[in-house]
Amino acid sequence: MMENWHMHEMKSGLLSVIICNYNYERYVGAAISSALAIDWPDVEVIVVDDGSIDGSTKVIETFVPRGVIPLFRQNRGQAAAAADGYRHSRGEWILFLDADDVVGPSIVHDAVAAMKPGWSMIQFQMKVIDENGKPLDSIFPMYRNDSTPSSIRRWVVEVDNYPTPPNSGNLLARQFLDKIFPLEEGMDRFVDSYFLSTAPLLGDVLTVRKAIVSYRMHGSNDGAQSVLDIGKIERDLTRHLRRCRYSARIAEQYGVNASPERWRFGFYNMSMRLASLRLAPSGHPIAGDTVFGCMKDLAIAVTREQGFNALRHVAMATWLFGVAIVPQPIARALVSWRFAPLSRPRLLKRLIQAT
Repeated sequence: MMENWHMHEMKSGLLSVIICNYNYERYVGAAISSALAIDWPDVEVIVVDDGSIDGSTKVIETFVPRGVIPLFRQNRGQAAAAADGYRHSRGEWILFLDADDVVGPSIVHDAVAAMKPGWSMIQFQMKVIDENGKPLDSIFPMYRNDSTPSSIRRWVVEVDNYPTPPNSGNLLARQFLDKIFPLEEGMDRFVDSYFLSTAPLLGDVLTVRKAIVSYRMHGSNDGAQSVLDIGKIERDLTRHLRRCRYSARIAEQYGVNASPERWRFGFYNMSMRLASLRLAPSGHPIAGDTVFGCMKDLAIAVTREQGFNALRHVAMATWLFGVAIVPQPIARALVSWRFAPLSRPRLLKRLIQAT
């Protein structure tokens, strides 16, 4: 039965690549070209331009003769643009490719090789490139060798955390996405907040340890920072708390229990909490929160799996404790190395990749 299902998937899968663009005239052409170069017989490429005011429209239009479906709309944000693209898509599998990223041609073949009944998302690794496409010798996330769909689900239920790439690094099943679309309006402006938080709760997340997608760092990313921005960390913390509670509501609709307050024990959320409290407490988004309160939560968090290997688990716990107690200038350096990867000393970069 499993073999028959797999052969059906091999023959019938249509991939929809949905590229949401806003003022990425410089990069969107490379993203579209990479989608068109995917080695698979059935691929549709939909480009949603979210009201760009640069030259993006002209770039996108040059790809229409090659079968790209363009959607031009007023600016409403990435999640709303993704929803428009999804409504126009036909694929059994969906890839939301950021307009500044690049996907490798083998992504579907690698995904199909990993597919099993009941999957919701297949996550890959990403290699970091600079604004000109030059590799920066960095690959993320670092997955545990024993990661399974059930362990990922357990980590999400217990600490609202698991190693996963952002938007472009994930292939999604339409049968899963139909459970969360139409999106809850206003929960977040980024579409990956909706599916990363719910995929482990509504299906199986499968992991492929291969860097198939290139993540471009250019200083204007919505994700990684090139220089430390505490205000962005505080905004991201607010987003993560909101999406944790959102995923709890969605999971409840399908009979899955996940506490809306489990975010307190996730290392990633705690890293944002401590960065905010130590470096910009006046803008901290959690009323009544304190460094002491974080340390109490950390005492519980260290006893719970976070999806890291043992060495990285200890290193992250040590980093959190250090940010909490060291003088503020040292805390700032530690936070910068965590959230602005380009600021890391070379030796630290090598150590991170080695673990």
